[in-house]
Amino acid sequence: MSALRIPQGTVLFRPEAECAGFVLVHAGSVKVSLTAENGREIVLYRVRPGEICLQTFGCLVNHTRYSAEGVAETDLELEVIPAGEFRRRVAEDSPFREHLFTAVAARFADLERLVEDVALSSVTERLARALLRMAGDSMMIDATHEALATEIGSARAVISRQLGAFQRDGLIEITRGHIALRNRPRLQDLAHLAD
Repeated sequence: MSALRIPQGTVLFRPEAECAGFVLVHAGSVKVSLTAENGREIVLYRVRPGEICLQTFGCLVNHTRYSAEGVAETDLELEVIPAGEFRRRVAEDSPFREHLFTAVAARFADLERLVEDVALSSVTERLARALLRMAGDSMMIDATHEALATEIGSARAVISRQLGAFQRDGLIEITRGHIALRNRPRLQDLAHLAD
């Protein structure tokens, strides 16, 4: 099977779409998100090399359609294993099955953390964690207020207010389309993360 190259921004699947096969991401990242009837959106997870998409797994195992949207967050290199071949490999290929089940368990743990985060953490905590996660080793983030709201499952207006508070407290500096981290240790404290 040859790898496919998919450009950033491509919608890979939408709610109610049929599943073409099991996707193996070799390079890049797929953002999987869910949109409520009121239009609010939340990022469920990202699929990177070595990880699986629970949406695709569920569709193939249960013979259902997608219920979320998957978008190429970066340029992608991926492989699609047709449904029949996927089922054959699950039944006959022990290493493939073992890797698959380990990845499913890890993804469920990610979703448990997401539910816990949304249900039990304040917007301040969730936003601080998101800023730190998105910045990585950098001190700069390129993200809109809307993208941050989607990232943590909140409303844009709430994010704008909280970002304003962070800026007034000297934790960040906001410029058009960019957020500079000014006080990483304090953001880590707010996010309840160790140094």
